[in-house]
Amino acid sequence: MAPKRLSDSDVQAALADLDGWERDGDAIRKSFARSSFPDAIAFVVQVGFIAEAANHHPDIDIRWRNVGLLLTTHDAGGLTELDVQLAAKFDAIV
Repeated sequence: MAPKRLSDSDVQAALADLDGWERDGDAIRKSFARSSFPDAIAFVVQVGFIAEAANHHPDIDIRWRNVGLLLTTHDAGGLTELDVQLAAKFDAIV
């Protein structure tokens, strides 16, 4: 069974508590600037372990020392509490 999709007002409330995350349609996204390419890759590895533990995986875009993360719950057709929780965990590792 898919997680429950968040309402628009729930998404707005969640974004108010997440630093720098922005809505992008049925997803949220954020870009993380790192100090170097190796630091960006190390960040992605940390993201990977957190995502795997949650069995919920972001889209990841690596551009030199910038890492873009996009979260959505595909089987729910949009944003769920899983996305909000992962966004907060990704912020915590910075």
